[in-house]
Amino acid sequence: MFVNREAELAALERWWAGRSPRMAMVWGRRRVGKTALIRRFAEGRRTVWHTGAGRGAGTELAVLGRQVVATGAAGLRDLAVRGYTDWDDALDHLAAMAEHDPLLLVLDEFPELAATTPELPNLLRAFLDRGTGRTELRILLCGSAVRYMEDLTDQRQPLYGRMDLTLPVHPFAPWEAALMLPELTPAERAAVYGIVGGMPMYLGWWDQTASLAENLQALAGEPGARLLTEGELILATEAESGDYARAVLHAIAGGATRHNEIQNIVRADPTRVLGRLVGLRLVERVQPVTETGRTRRRIYRIADNFLAFYLDVLGRYRSEIEAGLGRSVVPVLLDSLDDHHGARWEEAFRQHVRRLAAAGGIGDRVVAVGPFWTADGHHEIDVVALAGRSRRPVLVGEAKWARQVSAPRLVAELHRKAAALPGVSGEPRWAICARERVTDVPDGVLAVTAADIFG
Repeated sequence: MFVNREAELAALERWWAGRSPRMAMVWGRRRVGKTALIRRFAEGRRTVWHTGAGRGAGTELAVLGRQVVATGAAGLRDLAVRGYTDWDDALDHLAAMAEHDPLLLVLDEFPELAATTPELPNLLRAFLDRGTGRTELRILLCGSAVRYMEDLTDQRQPLYGRMDLTLPVHPFAPWEAALMLPELTPAERAAVYGIVGGMPMYLGWWDQTASLAENLQALAGEPGARLLTEGELILATEAESGDYARAVLHAIAGGATRHNEIQNIVRADPTRVLGRLVGLRLVERVQPVTETGRTRRRIYRIADNFLAFYLDVLGRYRSEIEAGLGRSVVPVLLDSLDDHHGARWEEAFRQHVRRLAAAGGIGDRVVAVGPFWTADGHHEIDVVALAGRSRRPVLVGEAKWARQVSAPRLVAELHRKAAALPGVSGEPRWAICARERVTDVPDGVLAVTAADIFG
């Protein structure tokens, strides 16, 4: 199922429509839907698609030649008899085939191609420099090795300044993930999102005709189950730093949220690893929304919903499930979900408030939306929206992972907590969030449910 990605498709269309467009790059984590996005964009266009697989350079070129023949872009050249001798030969031939009619060349898993042909970025730079304005060949690089793809645009790299589009592809936001779960109620969508997050592939694995327990049994309760093995795959591949990054992730999931706490557990300075994990959106660096610049009140949390579920809930039972105890473990997983979903629901609420703010739904000039807490930990607020240059609080909200809540009680609590906010003048707007229903809502209070976030 392909849904959404409207902004990404629009960006690719603008790139394609440009005059003599240079190279484009699409990158993102495995399973995030890069290939599906590019295939949707390529529909109806002459396209040569080559996926790198770490083969030797000669084999890669032979496979590319077969792809060219299959798409009918070879022209008069018989690639079976006179195959490509090198990448310069391949690029020049494709450029000639696109002299008058645009041709899209997709080099998927580009890091795998560069591994066997390290000079390929230099060859592409030289080709772009000599071919601009003389061919309608559009080259699109795609890759899952996030750090490598990001480095391609570094000013020290050959392709620096040669790309008209660098497009990151991220997991779906809550309202986007909902599009993949049309047969579920909004509250059920919220529960699924809290477990698997916004990865399109994971959402596609969810059986909408089965119960939550049945899905957990099928996806996580059997030896070799998809979510069980996926957690280990993320730790082995996305972290890109071996056991050290794994140790940092386990430390954060275990409650070590401050830099010094993480350092004490892993017994090394985690600064570089944390920076990479934040860049991958596996970890989030969080500080009170009222703080600007560096602050000692900064903390770290697992940002990816599925990884949080795996590290905090599922992973601790992995060996027992692999040993065949899955059916007795799944009820324990179900019992753990309410505790797990609390923080995930709060973040979904914050994303919803950001979306409202971007649309002008909570007033003008909103400049920040985030959580707030005092240094002594006595006051915590799930959502605060700040407006204007003075960063005045204009909305204060509380989210509860409960089917139903009473608004007056929570509004009274927010009144008390908001007194600790700096810059409060007058009374901000209050917002209360629950899964299915907010009762007795006073005038002016914003009531939010899963139907609003995942509707």
